[in-house]
Amino acid sequence: MGCPSAHAKAIEQGKSFEGTKVRDQLETVTGLQGTTSVYNMSPTNHAGITKNPLLLATSSAGRSKSCSDRHSRCQTALGALRRVEALHDVSLSVAAGEFVAVLGPNGAGKSTLMRAIMGLIANSGEVTFRGAALPRQAPDACVAQGVVLVPEGRGIFAPMTVAENLELGAYLLNDGAELERRRTRVFDLFPRLRERLGQISGSLSGGEQQMLAVGRALMADPKILLLDEPSLGLAPKVTEEILSTLALLNKEGLPIILVEQKAPLALRLTTRAYLLSSAG
Repeated sequence: MGCPSAHAKAIEQGKSFEGTKVRDQLETVTGLQGTTSVYNMSPTNHAGITKNPLLLATSSAGRSKSCSDRHSRCQTALGALRRVEALHDVSLSVAAGEFVAVLGPNGAGKSTLMRAIMGLIANSGEVTFRGAALPRQAPDACVAQGVVLVPEGRGIFAPMTVAENLELGAYLLNDGAELERRRTRVFDLFPRLRERLGQISGSLSGGEQQMLAVGRALMADPKILLLDEPSLGLAPKVTEEILSTLALLNKEGLPIILVEQKAPLALRLTTRAYLLSSAG
């Protein structure tokens, strides 16, 4: 099974936006038994596009390949590197205060795009935020600059309490008063978390876990929030509640990038969308 190429295409909805558009050429992805590394993203500025406040651009669509023979042994060496062509011509920019969707089917590279922006997978090239380059392999430094991801699958610390998870979201903070202010803000948005502060996070419902994941991200005081499939596995009513909260945050000025498979859901909230589509 080969790895398809993917193409990013902007879908404009309503009025235009301001933001520096940078074109990234992503040439190859190297997979090492379940891990994906993104390489060779060379940004080229395009003349005639207006200025900057945010620029985020990376992506890949690496698919792992499994193989077995009649003796249930992998025919390729364990840990062998596999080099495949992934994405071409990827551009993604977000202006201040925007709510932008990233859409596409499974395997198109949406989650890898978010992980590459955060420096969670090895990559090269440049991703800038507010005119400054983000570190490419230092997620904590990205968080310190205000770029925060709510990962697919929530990524909460299941054996820890709700209170401990929230506190970890503010691990860079050394100000007790500010910590309490952020917690109060999270409780205002998600009152159920206040009721469950001492509860083990793994025992929460799926909707409550997603609220906790978003709340933990907000504890980092993000300047831009990236969300990867926040509706995954949730009942429609809970999904509506969480997305309504995101809409409120955006109205208050927080830029948001929303990765979502459910296009009608995402397009109802966002002003623009990028489409990652698998080809071949």
